[in-house]
Formats: sequence, C-alpha cells, structure tokens
Amino acid sequence: MTSNTRANMVAGAADLISRRGVNATSMREVVRHTGTPRGSISHHFPRGKLQLVEDAIAFAGSQVSGPLRHLTENRGVQDGLRAFIALWRQTLEKTKFQAGCPVLAVAVEQYVNDAEGAPDPASQRVLLDLANGIFADWQEIMDSGLRREGVTPARARRLATLIVASVEGTVAMCRAARNAQSLDDVRQELEQVLAAALRKE
Repeated sequence: MTSNTRANMVAGAADLISRRGVNATSMREVVRHTGTPRGSISHHFPRGKLQLVEDAIAFAGSQVSGPLRHLTENRGVQDGLRAFIALWRQTLEKTKFQAGCPVLAVAVEQYVNDAEGAPDPASQRVLLDLANGIFADWQEIMDSGLRREGVTPARARRLATLIVASVEGTVAMCRAARNAQSLDDVRQELEQVLAAALRKE
C-alpha cells in the first residue's frame, strides 16, 4: 500500500508537470490529483517538492525509454522511431492536447523555490542534469539501434540527436496547434531519412 501511494504520487506529479509545468505543480495539487493523504508528502518525499519532481521526471523518462529500447532492439530502429512518435501522439490525443513531455517542461522552465518564491539555481541545475540525462538515454537507444544496423558511429549519433530533437519540438507544436498533423509530417520525413541512411551505410 505504501509503495502504491508513493508510485501514484510520482505518476500523478509527472502527469501534472506534463500539463502545467513544474512551478504550477504544487504538492497540494499532487495530493488532490492523486487522492492520496496529505501526510504522504513528508513521509515519501522528505526533501520536499524537488525530490518529487526528480522522481516524476525519472519516471516519465523510463516510461519512454523502456518500450523504445525493447522495440529498437527486437524490431529495429524504424519500428523504434514509429513507437516513439506513436507514444507522444497517444499522449497528446488522450489528453486533448493538454499534456506534452514533462522532461521538456523541466528543460525549458526556470525552477522557483516554493518556500522563497524565487529562482533556485542549485535545484535548477539538478533538474537540468536529470532532463539532459533522459534525453541522452533516448538518444543512446536510437544511436545503438542505428549502429547495429550498420550506420557509422558519427552519423548514428547525429541522427539520434535529430530524432529526439525533432519529436520533442513537434510535441510542443502539436499542443499549440491542438492537432497531430505536425507529428505525422515529422514521422514521414524521419522515416525517409532513416531509410536513406540505412541503404547507404
């Protein structure tokens, strides 16, 4: 029960961050959103909101990297790409384009300390390092998949960066447009780029 409460709070925080951003996601809102006891905050997250945000972002990253790695390793990089894009399309459509990527939200928002109501550079660095590590993990999965299929290391690294940057940016565009057309366009172009790279290498 205890572990379920903590897991629910982490997942709930990730969901709220994906919709509202970091600073608009308060501990009180997480408790309300997940229906968990208020006393659970200090019990499960003794370092407060920053710890909850760290765990929520790590959770969000793993929700992508797990399936992405599995598909890329077992069915190839093209299927991995399609799964990566399909996951974000599902998230966008399920939430009526209200939710995006919580990792991206952390990367573009300046963290404000709730207690002081002021920017917190030390905590910001922690969150940026965490977001950077998750983006790097997604890139590494695509990079490894491309190299397994014969793409040179330098090209594989660049293509992996292109894939992650393109999809993350397109998710934000789709939220603004409130439709998934841009994601479909990017998927088609990236598939052609990968197909050409795999033929040439």
